[in-house]
Amino acid sequence: MRILLDECLPKDLARELSGHEVKTVPQAGWASVSNGKLLRQIADSGQFDLFLTVDKRLPEQNKTSSLPFAIILLRAQSNRMVHVLPFAAEILRRLDEFKAGHTYVLMLPE
Repeated sequence: MRILLDECLPKDLARELSGHEVKTVPQAGWASVSNGKLLRQIADSGQFDLFLTVDKRLPEQNKTSSLPFAIILLRAQSNRMVHVLPFAAEILRRLDEFKAGHTYVLMLPE
């Protein structure tokens, strides 16, 4: 699976998604690109199957149903590694469920 981490996520999260090709937005050359343009660039590149973010507004502000990749929105307390790390196992466990053109909101039980 080819996974892109939004620049608002810690790059160290990539290590926790082992067995998959994981890049960050800056590594892909798209640092500081606005959400709408970023989604188009990801789509046009054809390089990714999943886009991980904590940006709650992204699905509301952009049409995502026609995108050739899935968006995973992590509902974490913050974007710090301590708060997003617990999502890694859930993401890996559910990889087969994530379909292009869909946005999935992941929340951890309290």
